[in-house]
Formats: sequence, C-alpha cells, structure tokens
Amino acid sequence: ENIMEQKRPVSRKKNVTSGGGAGLNKRGEGLGTGPVGSKDGYSGRRTGSGSTGGNRAAKAAGGISLPIIIIAVIYFLINGGFGGSGNIGTLPSGSSSYSSGTSSYSSNTGTNSGSISTTTGGMSSLYDLLGGTSAVGTGNYSTGWTDTSYSQGVLDRTVAAGSRAKRTKIYGDSRDKVTIMVYMCGTDLESRSGMATNDLAEMASATLSDNVRILVYTGGCSAWKTQGIDNRKHQIYEIQTGGIKRLSADANGQGAMTNPVNVTNFIKYCVDEAPANRYCFIFWDHGGGSVTGYGYDETAARRDSMDLAEIRTAFKDSGVTFDFVGFDACLMATAETALMLGDYADYLIASEETEPGIGWYYTNWVTKLSANPSMATIDLGKLIIDDFVSKCASQCRGQKTTLSIIDLAEFANTVPSELAEFSQSVSGLISDKQYNTVSNARYGTREFATSSRIDQVDLADLAENMGTEAGQDLAAAIKGAVKYNLTSSNMTNAYGVSIYFPYQKTSYVDKICNTYDEIGMDESYAACIRQFASMETSGQLAAGGTSNPMSSLFGSTASNSSSYGDAELIQGLLGSFLGGDASSLISGLSSANSSFFSDRAMSDEDTAEYLAINAFNASALTWSQAADGSYYLALPETQWALVHDLDLNVFYDNGEGYVDLGLDNLFDFDEEGNLLPEVDRTWLAINNHTIPYYRMDTVVNGDDYSITGYVPCFLNGVQAELIIEFSSENENGEIIGARYTYHSTADEMAAMEEDEAYTEVVAKSLTELQVGDTIDFIFDFYTYDGVYEDSYVFGPQLTVTEDMVISNTEVGDGDMLITYRFTDIYNQEYWTDTIVE
Repeated sequence: ENIMEQKRPVSRKKNVTSGGGAGLNKRGEGLGTGPVGSKDGYSGRRTGSGSTGGNRAAKAAGGISLPIIIIAVIYFLINGGFGGSGNIGTLPSGSSSYSSGTSSYSSNTGTNSGSISTTTGGMSSLYDLLGGTSAVGTGNYSTGWTDTSYSQGVLDRTVAAGSRAKRTKIYGDSRDKVTIMVYMCGTDLESRSGMATNDLAEMASATLSDNVRILVYTGGCSAWKTQGIDNRKHQIYEIQTGGIKRLSADANGQGAMTNPVNVTNFIKYCVDEAPANRYCFIFWDHGGGSVTGYGYDETAARRDSMDLAEIRTAFKDSGVTFDFVGFDACLMATAETALMLGDYADYLIASEETEPGIGWYYTNWVTKLSANPSMATIDLGKLIIDDFVSKCASQCRGQKTTLSIIDLAEFANTVPSELAEFSQSVSGLISDKQYNTVSNARYGTREFATSSRIDQVDLADLAENMGTEAGQDLAAAIKGAVKYNLTSSNMTNAYGVSIYFPYQKTSYVDKICNTYDEIGMDESYAACIRQFASMETSGQLAAGGTSNPMSSLFGSTASNSSSYGDAELIQGLLGSFLGGDASSLISGLSSANSSFFSDRAMSDEDTAEYLAINAFNASALTWSQAADGSYYLALPETQWALVHDLDLNVFYDNGEGYVDLGLDNLFDFDEEGNLLPEVDRTWLAINNHTIPYYRMDTVVNGDDYSITGYVPCFLNGVQAELIIEFSSENENGEIIGARYTYHSTADEMAAMEEDEAYTEVVAKSLTELQVGDTIDFIFDFYTYDGVYEDSYVFGPQLTVTEDMVISNTEVGDGDMLITYRFTDIYNQEYWTDTIVE
C-alpha cells in the first residue's frame, strides 16, 4: 500500500451536481487554428485547416466582435493638453496614489469606444493620463494591502567570498543620481487591456525627486490607450510627478521592439539625456525564458523575440553597466539569464513563473527610492518584490506569483563550477543506467508555464531532487546568490532561479545549446541535457513514436508496443533514427532539430538493453470486468513505477463525430491496487456548461496538493484560456484567471513552413473574470474516422456571474467514449482500451 501511495498518480476530488445535458452542438464555422487541446493535438503537428483571423473567430464565437477586454478602470486626471515636447499636465493636489474605489469600463458595441460608469467610492472624479480617453487600470488599488497570504522571504545581505566588487558605486547620503530606463513594448497587453498605460500611471503617481529620473521607450503596440503615444513610431518619454513629458516624438526605431539595436540606442540616449551613477533597466512585455527570451512586438508579429544572445549584444554594444536589470515580464529569472547578464549588471530582478498581467506595482518603490536615492539595491529589490507579490495576492487571487533578486556577482562566482559538477553527476547517472532516477527527479521538480511546455524548472528544486552531493552543493549556491525571494502561498519549491531542462518536448534542445554557445555557458550542462533528451527520445522511439488515442477509440490496443522488451529491435529503431529514416516518428522532431540524439551517455547496445528492461508494456492496457460488470485494470507495481501521469480522456459522440472533452485526472484504485475508471457519464462544467478541460500540472507537497488545468475559449470574443485550479484548500476548484492566446497555431505553422520567425513568448495572465464577461468554449472535433476536422465553438454562451460553480454534470444523450492516457518516464503516451457508456 505504501508503494502504491508513493508511485501512483494523484486524482482530484470530483463534485457531481445535477443539471447539464444541454448538448454539444457546433456554433459557427471552424476556427482553422489547429487543435486547441492536448499537447500537440491528436492529429500530430498543429497544422489546422484554413485561415484564421478576427472576423472568422468572431463569427465562430456567435457573432461577437473583438472588443477591448478591460477588467477594471481607474483614471488619472491631468490638467492641460498634449503640449508638444513639453510637460503633459499635472495631477491634482492630493491625487498621487490610487484610491480604494472602483470604476468600470463597459463596451457592448464591439468597438474600442465604451461608456464609463461612475465610481462606487473613494474617488470623486475619473483620472485620465495624458489627456486621453481611456487610461486603464486593472484592479482596486490603494497605498497598502491587508492580504498577506503569501510566503515571506528573508533578505540575505551576505556575499560569498571571492565575488567581484559591484560595478555600480553608491555614494550614500542621498548624493546618488539614478536613471531608470523602462523599455516598454506595449503589445496586446496595452492594446487589449491598457496594462502599459496603467503602469505609466503608477509611475506618474509616485513622488519623484530631482535625483531620480525615469525614461520610457514606447513601441510594439497597435493601439495605445494613452492619447499622444504613437503606435506607428518608437518614442521616448520621461515620467514626472503627476504626468509625463515627451522627449522624442520619433526615436528612429529600427524595426520591431525585439531588435536589440533599439535597446542599445535607448540606453545611449538615456546616458546622454540623464547621466547618473546608478543606472537601472527594466524590460516590460511578455517573456519566454531561456529558449525564447524577451518580447513580442504586436506590430511585427512575424518577428521573433529577443533571445538571450541578442540581449547580451544589446548591453555589450551600449557600453553601460547597470545597478540592476529587471524583467516586468514572464519567466526571465533563469540561470541562463543570470549568467548572460553577469558582465553588464550587479543584480537581476525577475520572475520564475508567468506574471499576472498587472505586473509590477511602481508607485511605492519609486517614491521611496526618490526619497533615498542611496538606498541599497537589495533593499530596493525587496520593495519591488514585496509590492508585486502583495498586490497580486490582493488583485489576482489564486494566481501563482514569484519574484526574486539575484546577486549576479555572487552568482558568477559560485554557481558555474557547481553547475558543472552537477551536470557531470547527472550525465554519470544516465551512463550508469539510472535514467529513471533522473527522469523521476525532473518530473517531480517545480515547473513553470506548464501549458506552454517550455521546460523551465526551478534549479534548486531539480538539484535537490536528484539526490546527489553535487545537487545539494548546487542548490546551496543558488539559494546563496538569491538575496530575496517571495512567492504566492500556492507556489511551492520555487527558490528564485529556474533553468531549461527538457522533458515535455525535446525540439528546443538544439536551439538552447546554440544559445549556450553564444552566451558562453559551460559545455557540461549542454552535454547533460543533450544526453537526457537523447535517452528520452530513444524511449519514445522504442515504444513506436508519438501516439494518439484514435487507435484505442477504434478498438486497436497498444499498436505502438511491438518492440516491447526486444533489445535487438529497439537497437534497429535507434539506428534508423540516426540515419534519418525515422524522424517522422516523433512529433516536432526532424533532421533540422534532432542533432542532440547522437549524444549518448551509453552505447547503442547498452541503451537498447536498458530500454528493453525499463519499458512500459502498453499491451497490458486492457480492461477486465468483475462479476458485477464493473471495469478494472491490473498492472504490476514494476509497471506503475514507470508511470508519471494518468489522465481520463473522454470523447463525446454528438451525432456528427467525436468532441474531445479533454484530459482530467479522475480515477480510483481498489484494495488490490487495480485502476477503476470513471464511467458515470459526467464531465467538468462551469455553471452547468460543459467545458473542454486539459490538466496541465499536479504538485503534491505532503498533504497539500495543487492541480491546474486550462480551458480553451473565447473571452469576450478574444481567444483565451481560462486557468482552473483544484487544491487541498478548494477541492471543488476555482477559476484563478485567464490568459490570451494572442497568436494562433495556424499562424505559427504558416511561419514555420515559410521559414519565417514567429513569437514563442508566454502571455501574462489576466486578472480575475468580471461579472458580465462572456465565454464561448472551444472544442476539438474529430470525424468518425478519427481524423481531426477542426476546432469549433460548442454549446451555449456562458455569462460570468458572481458565483461560478465548477462541478461534474451530465453531458448529453450521446455515447461517451472513455479511455485513460498513461505517460511513462520517457514522456511517451499510451491509451487504454475504450469503454463506451
């Protein structure tokens, strides 16, 4: 029993309510986006069918146009008009901070105009930054928050011996001059939700001194909410108390905001315009972490992001070193970022996880820095972090948040050697035929942006999970270099620095290793992840390559298990892949991105032997029936030890074909440890509306657990994903936010086929849903031949109410095709026989 508890996957609790059964009928045309559910779509690559676009998406969503989605609105009133390059108004006296009142913005016309309601308290007038008509806030702000439901960090003022001196010299006694450079690529965060304008308002509401200047470079947005900021040009502004001043109406931007030349030119401009002894740089936009880097320019969607090597080039060419570099963007607190920045900054402030869309809160720390421009950088970082996590706890209930400040001098001194030792120890485990140890450690490590499958995990957690002395030493070095780290209460095992380690998909391995070469990262880590990826891919090849549930739906079980236990046959498959004959067997891999496969920690013969011994037997995934007619599935414990994930996968026959309802971790075990399926003909619903739901992540920490999944949909006519979390604190689940899927898979594939770049950064999350928002649910649809046809809006539209009930309800009268997906230690997927109810 203890073995079963340790090895078996964790099921969520199911809450069944009456109602539902409204039917799943198509509304409108197919979206042409490719599959919106599962990891790659059961049809393989996300090729989709047909074109995508706003009009078609709106038609599919039931005639909804694409209005601006605005959660809550708070305005700054600035007297005066837009006066050329001069001052642009001032705030009225006493209005330097947000009140606790609320305002709302409604737009029922499907255009960018809307009606503004009166406030409900605290604020007697609506404030408008830059004299515009739609300066936007994203929540109820005040100068302090009472919600402290987050884990408290501890500020570490020590510095490891041997670390270089800080390049920034702080004079003390308030004699320092500080120039803060904000590189603000507004993108859809601004055009849809006014988040850039909101942060400009936060900066303008601070009390600034002559010793602190904030310069902002704007661009990358199709429609700024602030009147005067030109979406056709890159411009430069200076924040002033109560307003902003335009310094350059045309900064002569060179192409997209993700072009590093623009960063270099902005830095040089700031040094000439606002010379200081302390320079700080903040990247504002989306982020994608180690592989992708920073930025998505909405006005140049086919231009890829600024990768780490390009960021390095931008700083190197500027000739400037910084007090701190910050990322008000997702996923940039990585070891790769820290190592790359070591020559150009003393500290890094960034998030391991995706950021809520409201981002950093600027008013408080800017005001306090202005009052004391000689404030120590780690104290300043603590202020930024405390404000961010506290605000998110208040405004983005349930969303996971992280932010840390890393001493880059100490990081460069202590981490590289320990990382090299750790990498060599992991390679040693694989070569010593202990791949399963490494895979289990990677699987059990805190992962970030799980639905995006970017394979970023907490480095200290990974190191400790590996169970080696080298891992313990690396974890200690990481925690020592992180001077302050704070997370939300629902974020565990996040210690401030993440790293890329492949597992979800291996198609990025070659790309990240090229980046490592460009930024001068130690070769031993690249070798380690290449060897792991090679072994994982070998395990997938040995099982027959990428699989899908369609063979199970049509009665053919375990068609991909013909090589089970046959070392000679497995060795032949590996040889075929190396020869390029089997590249199509693994989704996403081709000869162009699979050179890592030749890096083996073991010989082909030893690899094949290991895989034969440690293989999951898919042919055993057949249901048996007890005397009472109930189903069960029996597997030996040695096989359960190879299982990482277990998900219920249900398809619904609506009379035209199969509707993919998604993946949910619902199951049970009997006293003998046999798997018992869920066959009660219910599926997850919100307010009795059946939803497509795909579990992303399960984190277990003692008796506490957190299970997160996403729901493809249109939110007020814009394609998005709702994020649902089930936890030990809320077993029935709650919607913790939403994020836009701001580029379609069809666009991605078109760009790939045309050999063009496309962005892979991860969108910031939105704040909570608002009463009156509309949601249309998107399901993937398959023909009776098991072929992906398209994705459609199904079922009636849902209007958000005060109380959103998540439960399992009846779906309809059609057949429910029930199968379970097993995922093994090689991240290979298998499906059981189908039960038809």
